Amino acid sequence: MNQRFCGDLWQRYPGDWDRIERMALISGGQIRMANLSVVGSHHVNGVSMLHANIIKNDVFKDYAEITPDKFIGITNGIAHRRWLCQSNPGLTALLDECIGPDYRHNPEVLGDFLKYQDDQTVLKRLEEIKYQNKVRFAERVAKTNGVAVNPESVFIVQAKRLHEYKRQLLNALRLISRYQMLLADPDMDIRPETYFFAAKAAPGYDMAKQIIKLICYLSKEIEANPKIREKLRVVFLENYCATMAEYMMPAAELSEQISLAGKEASGTGNMKLMINGALTIGTLDGANVEMTEEVGEDNIFLFGLHADEVEEVWRKGYSPSHYYQQDARLERAVERLKKGFASMDFSNIHQYLMVGNYGVADPYMCMADFTDYCRAHDEVAKLYEDRMLWNKKSLINIAKAGRFAADRAIREYADRIWNIQPVK
Repeated sequence: MNQRFCGDLWQRYPGDWDRIERMALISGGQIRMANLSVVGSHHVNGVSMLHANIIKNDVFKDYAEITPDKFIGITNGIAHRRWLCQSNPGLTALLDECIGPDYRHNPEVLGDFLKYQDDQTVLKRLEEIKYQNKVRFAERVAKTNGVAVNPESVFIVQAKRLHEYKRQLLNALRLISRYQMLLADPDMDIRPETYFFAAKAAPGYDMAKQIIKLICYLSKEIEANPKIREKLRVVFLENYCATMAEYMMPAAELSEQISLAGKEASGTGNMKLMINGALTIGTLDGANVEMTEEVGEDNIFLFGLHADEVEEVWRKGYSPSHYYQQDARLERAVERLKKGFASMDFSNIHQYLMVGNYGVADPYMCMADFTDYCRAHDEVAKLYEDRMLWNKKSLINIAKAGRFAADRAIREYADRIWNIQPVK
């Protein structure tokens, strides 16, 4: 295969040894599995619009030039009958009453729910359903994790694999800043907030495990301060599984989708949270881009660098200290890592951010996006106080989530990749 393929390349690009070498299936004694996959497949799919563009214009640019029709973009989707109909019976009953049950088999019908976006009765019922889901989730957390969380607090969720690019560390840095603010003024008048982290790290992924450790020890120190924990709680859910997710997704009010732009292929947790009425705070990354197209920028909290801006910053030379010096909150949070939490030192994460463990400091640009991330959270807090407007935006997110059902994704695969017809 390699000989035939390289022979074809030679006919097309005579003398262009560099191009032929980087496209070869075998080189330097190694079989290049990604190259083999592209050459051996009749289609290559990017699982979101942004991902498809990165594949075509960057990762596999050479191949896209010779077989452009091979590369397509079909955004993935979620099993809405599980993550809405099964997981959220209260919301399902309200939808059945308002728009009928057809959305169970035709998720696009969820769009009919938009008719109720200004109906005060429906918006109040939506809030009541969310509160009951919070109570149910709180009871589950108390039973499985032994933590009694306050359902009257705002439930903010970041549930995804623990990876540097997903930036649980950015979330943690802001929480450190928030904790420091409350230490300085324990009587500050703010609505109580509960932050839930649900994640696992690969067995050998040391940095990811260090971030888990940081979140857990920050939580431990906050729990030791009764006055502060009335206003700020941090809960790392142990043994996170699909069953726990079925309790958590319907209870979440704010969905954290904060990966460095250009790094997340799509995401599906963002879709599960959206269809259950959580509002999203996030970067324009993965399927967040298409979610923004669906709901409009007024119904999502966007922040941070865009994918092209990230690349431009890297080209010019990224300096985390530049951002550190511009925001006193960030400086204090980063410096607090050296003191640590609950008698555990996190100087290693301080070094990771400021100097780098392998010569690259803050490789996923937590420092660059910190200030704008805090700005977006301030917008969240302000909007949350306008309950009817928050509920309206929640309803819009639910109504616009039909595009992200797996039914649509599978139909597109059948039409554009598999060339098969549904059984009648």
